[in-house]
Amino acid sequence: MMVDILEKIKSYKLQEIIVDKVERPVAYLEEQVYQRAPPRGFESALRKKQKTSYAVIAEIKKASPSKGIIRTDFNVGKIARDYETGGACCLSVLTDAVSFMGNKGYIQEAINTSKLPILRKDFLYDPYQVLETRAIGADCILIIMASVSDQQAQELEESALFWGLDVLIEVHNYYELERALKLKSKMIGINNRNLKTFNVDLQTTLELATNIPNGYLVISESGLNTKNDLAKMAEVNVKSFLVGESLMREKNIKKAIEKLLG
Repeated sequence: MMVDILEKIKSYKLQEIIVDKVERPVAYLEEQVYQRAPPRGFESALRKKQKTSYAVIAEIKKASPSKGIIRTDFNVGKIARDYETGGACCLSVLTDAVSFMGNKGYIQEAINTSKLPILRKDFLYDPYQVLETRAIGADCILIIMASVSDQQAQELEESALFWGLDVLIEVHNYYELERALKLKSKMIGINNRNLKTFNVDLQTTLELATNIPNGYLVISESGLNTKNDLAKMAEVNVKSFLVGESLMREKNIKKAIEKLLG
């Protein structure tokens, strides 16, 4: 039987949070926030872009639990710059160290070379992590419905709204979508990857997107490798995409994203 990756991640994350709260107390993080520029408007950038073309959130990801190391030549600043010049609308930056070889410092490295709004891609359970997200310079948090209770989701969202961050709510089945629609955020990500089995099925977006009311910004995530994949999603009026691994594997990232959008 496969170990539930989400449960494994949750257990070490909760331990990390305990340590982080001691090492970087709330007051310290608040000081950092006051030195930050205002958030850059992640959702508004996507909404604006998808009026005229596909909007791509390009992901900066070194490794994953299912694939191991995805990219060895890993310079966050250069990748961020290449994504921006290649036509990405926003960035997604992995900050989970244990499973994805991410780093909280990668957000700042991306800010140094790119003006694109940034999603902090991580597993959040505690409002402390939302404050931390703002303190390290990201513009949007991710709430993964598969890994939080309704109450946790609500607390994370309230905290994000307080700190001026956008909220991307991730779902991968009807039950999670129903729960997501009760929250305030109008930005929903449909993950084509089942986080319990890691299987990818683009049908997930095609089936779920039609159940999301007008006015929502819908983003298809995972398993999007070609222009054809994007065109298939556009058939159900999904024009924003989170693309990571297929771009990360390319030697020339700028060319890869140009080709995807071309």
